[in-house]
Amino acid sequence: MKKILIIEDEKSIAELERDYLEVNGFETEIAFTGEDGLIKATTKEYDLILLDLMLPGMDGFELCKQIRQVKDIPILMVTARKEDIDMIRGFDRGADDYIAKPFNPNELVARVKAHLTRYDRLVNKSHSKKEIRVQGLYIDESSRQIFINGEEKQFTAKEFDLLTFLASNPNQVFSKDHLFERIWGIDAFGDISTVTVHVRKIREKIEMNPSTPIFIETVWGVGYRFKEFG
Repeated sequence: MKKILIIEDEKSIAELERDYLEVNGFETEIAFTGEDGLIKATTKEYDLILLDLMLPGMDGFELCKQIRQVKDIPILMVTARKEDIDMIRGFDRGADDYIAKPFNPNELVARVKAHLTRYDRLVNKSHSKKEIRVQGLYIDESSRQIFINGEEKQFTAKEFDLLTFLASNPNQVFSKDHLFERIWGIDAFGDISTVTVHVRKIREKIEMNPSTPIFIETVWGVGYRFKEFG
């Protein structure tokens, strides 16, 4: 049974999420503060986290950032704030999706199921060892590890998927729209600006000089291309 951590300070909303998820076969646990949520998220095992943005003490942005340092599971932010800058900040800190309040409980359950299915497929899609080696960059798809010149780098699930997709299709230009649909899914909440944010984060981890990247090239007005080395 999949286990969901709900981090939400409004009791009525937390209980609504819990009830609908449990009716649909999920096990749940609730944390009503950011501090309690961080302790639970980093010390226990969950398959997905529903994270409220506006929490007392520690807000959802900081909480997401800290959870991402140790956990690779899907994180869905639930928030009444719909400004683009908030979405970008959330994606920048590792969120996988946004669900806007007030939400349809059935839509929330559908989003949870979709992210769990996608995550399981990406993690377990192949038992065979598949590797990509390019100019000091080493990607091990079976273990979902990435190394630069022998040093392992930590990537979120979406960062790993985006880099692996681009590196698996070298010298092909992909638009931001195509990458968003391919990595986040056509029904994901958000917009293509998150692709730019994730490419920037990836470059910070794999490029010696992110301002003049050698791996992921920007094709102005079109999208991105992973350079094919001879």
